[in-house]
Amino acid sequence: MLIFKIFRADEWAAFQAEGKTAGAPVDLRDGFVHFSTAEQVAETAAKHFAALDDLWLLALEAEALGDKLLWEVSRGGAKFPHLYREMQLSEVLWAKPLPLVDGMHQFPPEVVV
Repeated sequence: MLIFKIFRADEWAAFQAEGKTAGAPVDLRDGFVHFSTAEQVAETAAKHFAALDDLWLLALEAEALGDKLLWEVSRGGAKFPHLYREMQLSEVLWAKPLPLVDGMHQFPPEVVV
């Protein structure tokens, strides 16, 4: 199952340069890396990244992240994937721009929403 992480362009660039990341500022604050499923990611973008352009959408395979990926109840009572360790660049299957068009983020066709 694919799970998704949204990064601002500077966060993605830093991740690429370092080869690992503990996540965005919200992740550092909360102590884990926040992810969304395909069904959750559009709402995540609208809620936390509204009107922001220059974003990147990263896809990772949930099963490959091991036992530090926990599914925990969050927004609206839904379970969200949370990673309790650093992400490794080698775990990213793909990264694609997440452009803002007419106020809506345009997801790549690989994301089934």
